[in-house]
This record gives sequence, C-alpha cells and structure tokens, in this order.
Amino acid sequence: MKFNPANNIQDLQYFGEFGGVNPSISDSSTYTFLSAKTMFDTFEGNADGCYLYSRHSSPSNLYLGEALAAMEGTETANVSASGMGAITPVLLQLCKSGDHIVSSRTIYGGTYAFLKNFTPRFQIETSFVDITKLDMVEAAITPNTKVLYCEAVSNPLLEVADIAGLSKIAKKHNIQLVVDNTFSPLSIAPAKLGADIVIHSLTKFINGSSDTVGGVVCGTQAFIDQLRNVNDGASMLLGSTMDSLRAASVLKNLRTLHIRMKQHSENAAYLAEMFEKDGLKTVYPGLASHPSHKLFKSMMNEDYGFGGMLTVDVGSIDKANELMELMQKRNLGYLAVSLGFYKTLFSAPGTSTSSEIPEDEQAAMGLTDGLIRFSVGLDNDIKRTYAIMRECMEALNILKPELV
Repeated sequence: MKFNPANNIQDLQYFGEFGGVNPSISDSSTYTFLSAKTMFDTFEGNADGCYLYSRHSSPSNLYLGEALAAMEGTETANVSASGMGAITPVLLQLCKSGDHIVSSRTIYGGTYAFLKNFTPRFQIETSFVDITKLDMVEAAITPNTKVLYCEAVSNPLLEVADIAGLSKIAKKHNIQLVVDNTFSPLSIAPAKLGADIVIHSLTKFINGSSDTVGGVVCGTQAFIDQLRNVNDGASMLLGSTMDSLRAASVLKNLRTLHIRMKQHSENAAYLAEMFEKDGLKTVYPGLASHPSHKLFKSMMNEDYGFGGMLTVDVGSIDKANELMELMQKRNLGYLAVSLGFYKTLFSAPGTSTSSEIPEDEQAAMGLTDGLIRFSVGLDNDIKRTYAIMRECMEALNILKPELV
C-alpha cells in the first residue's frame, strides 16, 4: 500500500483523561511514584509508561512525537523547544572530537553558523558541498566522517536533495544521513527514501500559525533513546525541552496539515507560473525549469504538491526591499522571516535568515542580494493576490505595465 503520511496521522486515536477527543495536557513538571523502586527504574530507563520529570519527557510530548513519527514513517520521535534544539543535539550525539560532517552548502543560516562557527570548538569540522552533485558529496567524505547532512528542499535556494542517492553513499561509507524536511512536510518522506534521521522545525508549516517555536527528531527507537539517555544523551543534557502546553497546541494544528499543504502548494504553483511567464527569474520545484523538477516529482507524495516556498530575483536589495514594503502596505502579506503562516511571508534571505553565511560564499552558491523568499499563504483567491502583486511590481518598474 502506498505510504500516505496524512493517513498515518489521521489513524492515531487518543482519548483525554475524561474521555475528551483531545488528549489531556500534562501540566506538570514532575511526577509522583507509588514506590521508590519504580522511581529508580524510571531513572534507569526500565519503566515503560512512567514519567519522572518533564525535561525527560511528558505525556503531551510523547503524543506529539508519536504523531510526527507516524507522519515520517519512523519508529519514534523526540520533540524539542525549537528547530535548532532538534538539529544541534543530533549532530553532537553523532559526533565527537575529531569527527567530520559533510553538509549541503545551502542550509538554514542558523545550522550553517552552528557547523561553521560553533562545532569547531569541539574539533568537529564540516565540509560544505553542492548537495546536488553526488560525486562531489562522496569525494568530500573522509575516514572521520560520521554525518551527511542536508535539507530535503534547501533554505533559501530551493535546491532538491536526491535522498535515495545520498542514502546509498551514506550506507556505503557507514555514516548517518540526516535530513531536515522543514520545507516539504507530507510532500517528501525522507525516511522512506533512505534517510536515517529526519528533522523538522515545527515552528513552520507543521504548526502553521506562527505562535509556537518547536522542533522534532524522527528516527529509530535506539537513536531516540540515546538522545534521551540521562547520562550522555544530548537532548536530555542540553535541555531543549518542549513545553507540554505547546506540544498539545502543535498536535491540534498537525491534524490540518494535509489541507494546508495542498493550499500552500496550489497557491505557490500558480504564483510561480505567472511570475515566470512575466519574465521574472523564479525558482520553484514545481516549474519544469527547476533543475531538480523531475527528481522532486519522482520522490513526492503527489497529493501535497511541490510545497509553498518560491523565490524571485528582482535584481538588487533596494528593489527587493521596496517591493516587500509595498506588498506589505497593500496587505499581501508580511515582511517577516519564517514560513508556513496563513498569510504570505517574504524576506530577503541574504540579509536575514542566511546572513550568517559570508557574502563571498553567498555569491558562490548563487544567493543574490535581490532574491526574495516567499512563503506563500492560504489565500482563497490567489489570482487576486497575483494581480495586486503585479501592480506592485509595475509601480516599481520591476515589470513593465501590460499593454492595453
């Protein structure tokens, strides 16, 4: 049977403590025991179904983790207080002093900064490569490489990773393939394509309401147990714990993700097609002009489209800023970072979410200062949205007015 992540979420059933259709929220930081022996066993990890302290875990966090594991098709999952609170423990759990990571060169700026500026303090080095060139990826692997890291769809250039191809390389060299799937939930299922560990920033599409920061690590039971180990687990000891109330909120929003992703994708595809027809330099995986269009299509769950992210290059940072300010003034969305909101969000990543990457490296990877990243919203009438966006572009001479 075809893997359908939305069905896996829908098939989960939880009852609240008093029969509620939502599971009861465990609004406690600590939990009581009927015997001291059970407390000891819980500390040792040998007491299933018992809770000790909410930094370890809580019922609300486990409910959300179970749902996200079902979505990604992994054995289990561990939720965290942020996306970076998921990424950093994974890499520190897998690597020790002297180890090496091969990473995509186009990744979220915070992840880049962690790998480039922070992990060298622990003598963990990273080689940044063009993830779309498998020969370059394999050539970068050394005897000390422990992790191959990428984003399924990269932030912000929307490069698409050949997850199955990367998985073959990772298995050949006995290293772990870690995939951040934040930009493509439901559309791509990395674990089904061979990824060992799948990460999300729950802040974005999965939560969808820009009111919560969170993250998740989806993987094997053995690896999640390592992260949670009280003696040497990176998630446990670094303390990036998600609050139970937030976990319950994200779980409720997760139930509508399939509906939202369809609309995000439909709207983004329409805008991308129209912008490209207008002669704008537009990047969107759903366009035939995208260099990895066929690859994305071969990996995707077609029900959920090519995602809600696109980029447009308007030539300069001044033009980009003018356009974003005018679009916000015209109530087309918000000049804001992040993604997955019901309103369209736009930003110039070179000076915001990717500003941690030095300018020369931005130029080398093709990140220009005129690039605008759009997280396309849930607009009911996307044709109306496009018409107003076009008016904004015409007003700023980014597009020539249509001939009447």
